[in-house]
Amino acid sequence: MSIFLYACESWTLTADTERRIRALEMRCYRGLLGISYKDHITNEEVRRRIENAIEPHADLLTNVRQRKLKWYGHTTCSFGLAKTIMLGTVNGGRRGRQKKRWEDNIKEWTGLELRNTLR
Repeated sequence: MSIFLYACESWTLTADTERRIRALEMRCYRGLLGISYKDHITNEEVRRRIENAIEPHADLLTNVRQRKLKWYGHTTCSFGLAKTIMLGTVNGGRRGRQKKRWEDNIKEWTGLELRNTLR
């Protein structure tokens, strides 16, 4: 899973992305245990079996969230390019619904406004 987690700190997690991460995790667990989808075994049962086979651990999505928050804390203390880019904005607007941003994830998880904490 370490290959999957490479640079996950910079991802914007949407509902669709979270769904895909959960699906990938289940696919990997089923492959490790040799369980086919034709066996009609629920995801809860797969999780229970993987925790019996391997030590209990956090799911992949929780790991991604922890890494994002850790990187957020790291960049708030620095005065480098990463912080400058996080504070940067693009003038003008776009039509339609606003896209979910990286800072929206941080605000949703911590309840903190990113712009107020970085200055």
